[in-house]
Amino acid sequence: EDNSLAERGVNMSNFHFDSLKLEGAYLIENFYAGDSRGGFRKCFEKNIYEEAGITFQVNECFTSVSSKNVIRGLHFQLHNPQAKLVCVLKGKAWDVIVDLRKNSTTYKKWVGVELSAVNHKAVYVPRGFAHGFASMEDETVMLYQCDGAYDKETDTGIIFNDPEINIKWPVAEKEAIHSARDLCLMSFQEYTMKPMNI
Repeated sequence: EDNSLAERGVNMSNFHFDSLKLEGAYLIENFYAGDSRGGFRKCFEKNIYEEAGITFQVNECFTSVSSKNVIRGLHFQLHNPQAKLVCVLKGKAWDVIVDLRKNSTTYKKWVGVELSAVNHKAVYVPRGFAHGFASMEDETVMLYQCDGAYDKETDTGIIFNDPEINIKWPVAEKEAIHSARDLCLMSFQEYTMKPMNI
């Protein structure tokens, strides 16, 4: 007997979009169906996103694997910034986005949300935002889908503990694990002197 999702009449286009407190950003509940065999998750469908007002074209797709207490970010590109769609495939992360668009009503504000393999949620990160996250479990796997070409020359960010942005991370600073690169990222004040070209 074929127990495929289509055979059982499951609507694989069910997504739920919630506007976050930052202009243009969304928390998205992906389609998920599970049974005794396991589960199936759909992370993106172009037409449904367009109906929700999000134009998104995948230019690159990659994953990161993080140990517990790793903090990555806050990352962005200065030229041709990418829009991102991020979700967790395994484990749990506290995902953070910061609005760096000077003319935005939510400029310099941030939001943190929990993404996990269990809640099947994703964050849509518009162009002009910084992105980062704290891994809350070992072997947390984050999936990034990016709209826009990667620009190695202007790939940079703002340091995670910048006092002006003042993110309240769920990991104690003495327990946090960072890359050497992330610890050398610029301050928000330095960013204002050479902001993103959006």
